[in-house]
Amino acid sequence: MAGDDEKSSVFGDQAGSVELLWGGRERPSRGPKPALSLERITRTAIALADAGGLGAVSMQRVAGELDFTKMSLYRYVPGKSELVALMIDMAMGEPPAAPSPDAAGRPDAAGRPGDSGWWRVALREWAEALAAMYHRHPWLLGAAVGPRVMGPNELGWTERAVAALADTGLTGGEQLDAVVVVNGHIRAIAQVSASMGLDSARAKEPEQVMSAALNELLVGRTDRFPAVSAAVASTGADDTSHDQAWEFGLERILDGLEAYISRGRRG
Repeated sequence: MAGDDEKSSVFGDQAGSVELLWGGRERPSRGPKPALSLERITRTAIALADAGGLGAVSMQRVAGELDFTKMSLYRYVPGKSELVALMIDMAMGEPPAAPSPDAAGRPDAAGRPGDSGWWRVALREWAEALAAMYHRHPWLLGAAVGPRVMGPNELGWTERAVAALADTGLTGGEQLDAVVVVNGHIRAIAQVSASMGLDSARAKEPEQVMSAALNELLVGRTDRFPAVSAAVASTGADDTSHDQAWEFGLERILDGLEAYISRGRRG
């Protein structure tokens, strides 16, 4: 069939992940009633990754945790890449619900765009939920990159964010680009937190660590790095000027989107 050929050409050697994520494959077609399930295998792999990172996950290790042979797992999952695809989608789970319909600024019954209130609240809540998800499963930062198949849960997260921008006047491409920018900011802050081994859903502690490190490095070197020295010194006197990279970055991104949307409506 043309549809099957097209799918094969798009996904190539990731066709197995497509089948597992979207095709409803659950159990072997032959043999007795299985003692395993894709859900059980995937949850076990996620627990291993949560405890020791993605490197702690192997087919052999998962099989051992389940007290089965590695060959038993292959009846359900072709290999580790397909298992990781399942892990990503299950770990992400369902996207957060949209804000209440009576949130300020939501388009009215006639479909007229509201002000910045609703879409901004919706996108902010989405970003907060995304940050919390990366906090629960930091291995996702390395796993959910590169060419791969998105599962229904992951695509649902994208749907939720794009839907928040649907009535803003942005084009479809601009809506997708805006979501990519917000996602990139959340990932970047989460990556810093994970790289420092810090336990913070909002990833604020990294700034304290970085500030302390800079202070030590700048001792006796302020003449060489005057701008950095002045900036670091000012954070000690102003409690509102530090530990705000997550908040500051997200708010400035939303401010920029709001200004761009307003210009589009006026124009």
